[in-house]
Amino acid sequence: MNSKIITPRTLKGFRDYLPETMLPREQLIATAQKVYRSFGYTPIETPALEYLEILGGKGGEETDKQMYHFQDHGGREVGMRFDLTIPLARFVAQHQHELGLPFKRYHIAPVWRGENTQKGRYREFMQCDFDTIGTTSLVADIEVVLVIDVLLRAIGIEKFTICVNNRKILNGILEKFELEGKSVAILRVLDKLTKIGVEKVLKELTEVLAVESVAANEIVKLITLKGDRKAILESLSPLLAGNKTGESGLAELWELTDRALAAGVAEERLKVDVSIARGLDYYTGTIYETFLDDLPDIGSVCSGGRYDNLAGLYTKERLPGVGASLGLDRFLAAMEQLALLPNAKKSAQVFLVNFEENRLSDYLLLAKQLRDQGLAVEFFPETKKIGQQLKYADRNRFPVAIVAGESELCEGKCQVKDLKTGESHVVSLANEAKEVAEIAEKIIAMGKGIG
Repeated sequence: MNSKIITPRTLKGFRDYLPETMLPREQLIATAQKVYRSFGYTPIETPALEYLEILGGKGGEETDKQMYHFQDHGGREVGMRFDLTIPLARFVAQHQHELGLPFKRYHIAPVWRGENTQKGRYREFMQCDFDTIGTTSLVADIEVVLVIDVLLRAIGIEKFTICVNNRKILNGILEKFELEGKSVAILRVLDKLTKIGVEKVLKELTEVLAVESVAANEIVKLITLKGDRKAILESLSPLLAGNKTGESGLAELWELTDRALAAGVAEERLKVDVSIARGLDYYTGTIYETFLDDLPDIGSVCSGGRYDNLAGLYTKERLPGVGASLGLDRFLAAMEQLALLPNAKKSAQVFLVNFEENRLSDYLLLAKQLRDQGLAVEFFPETKKIGQQLKYADRNRFPVAIVAGESELCEGKCQVKDLKTGESHVVSLANEAKEVAEIAEKIIAMGKGIG
């Protein structure tokens, strides 16, 4: 009886990850975890599904359209998380007395948005968040800049720019023109500046949002200020004079950038960019976007901001927060374009040839000894011809192969073969294969990728 063969395929906007993609993903995650922990952030996990009322209306109208939501078997309205910040606000409101404040957390997990796909952007993607909850201290905002700086350098990126702004500056100019009631809509238009340009932003402000021409031009003048950090901050002062909200945001931006530079962030990597609005509605203070200098068109690879009122949706207690997120998949797409990904298809670095059936115990012991030295070793399960085995090793991009036939094993030796150059080293197996491991490690070190 013939049954219909189901065509294997993935949903639009979703993808499978082959080993050569998963290996650098896991390396990147491990690097992020190490950096986050070095600043005192601790891991948490939350469910992929939340009650719809937890998620709905928290990220803005566009985000609500993109959210996956449905009715479960119990008739409950549920949604799949579209970011990790809203679940964090719910989590802290629910567990604040167990956690103690301030609470510093990181969360690395997938999120889902039904948006149009683009290069490096899928409907299921991984976020690597870090946040501090329960303090309004600007120290927490400054630390976000420091984490981003350390994280990108730990990954191996040297040419990047951390752009910072403050929502209070934008809100201050809106208050000046009595446009607070339209602030959400205006901020969303301003967030399109890099995509649609100044003329179209002005047109949307005046024609769609009915902002008076004088106010629209003043707002656009503010967000298109150019120059170095000090020049922009000094230019903002007269534009915001007399408005307490704007002056507060400006003072915070001065201090944040001054302190970050004093803490070791290179001046060329830190930029004040008043055009950054960040589309999500819940930001209230500092906002961040990070761009790779060699690939600016790929967009921000690490973004975030301060949100002092978000947890107020779930508790009467005030739980201000600030944080950012590394967009893992977009970042990996960028690294691929920059040829920075390691050229690996296997988690093991060393390939051990299976030569002789009667020497199986010797091979298994050698593999163990090499693993005890810290190497990842794959032992081929079948005694095929050496050419076939080495072809497998080459196809799977092993940097090193260990070859030991009957004669070598009898002499207590083996060959350590560099599969890139073809060069072989005859090495003694005495002393629990330490010498073998040392030669193998030198070869492996030649081709390492992500730090």
